[in-house]
Amino acid sequence: MSNEFLLNAESRSDTGKGASRRLRRLQERVPGIVYGGDAEPQMISVELRELKKALENEAFYSHILTLKIDGKEVQAVLRDLQRNPAKGFPTHADFLRVDKTHKITMNVPLHFINEAASVGVKQQGGEIQHNISEVEVSCLPQDLPEFIEVDMADVELNAIVHLSDLKLPKGVELTQLALGDDHDQPVAAIHAPKVRASESDDEAGEGEEAASEE
Repeated sequence: MSNEFLLNAESRSDTGKGASRRLRRLQERVPGIVYGGDAEPQMISVELRELKKALENEAFYSHILTLKIDGKEVQAVLRDLQRNPAKGFPTHADFLRVDKTHKITMNVPLHFINEAASVGVKQQGGEIQHNISEVEVSCLPQDLPEFIEVDMADVELNAIVHLSDLKLPKGVELTQLALGDDHDQPVAAIHAPKVRASESDDEAGEGEEAASEE
């Protein structure tokens, strides 16, 4: 993985909504928690500006992070993020500790490539429909991909790309497929473009005018 993320964090002892509000308002820090592994859950806070900058990178959401808590480094992944419903800034972050010997389950984004050059689009005039934008994977931390590519180059008109069609990195499994064939959901498809209502109305109107002139 090309990106490396380091977040500086501080441990905190004050808990509760009031303490979290003061932390955000007076210190411009975001409360959070680190849990999992053999250690007890630990309450932390990170600088709002530093977290917002990290969140601008898509890879941050599906990447092994280094949390430097009071000088001690911990490997973790972002497990949950709460945002202010009105302004969108982060208000709380949950981090899960990871180690190289235990598999983790994470959501990973899909990157669709070669869409414009797709057979179903370029040669057959179809339109691409995306059914999902991310997938849940299970793997060891060191095998966690930042994204999974969906190559649309050879997909033809009226064809559907399913989960089972995705090319996965070594050591990575899709949790949905582990549940059975019934969970092999569609990822994307190419369909003939829909006729717009306005175009249909225009054609109908032209037909009526021609008939009346006759």
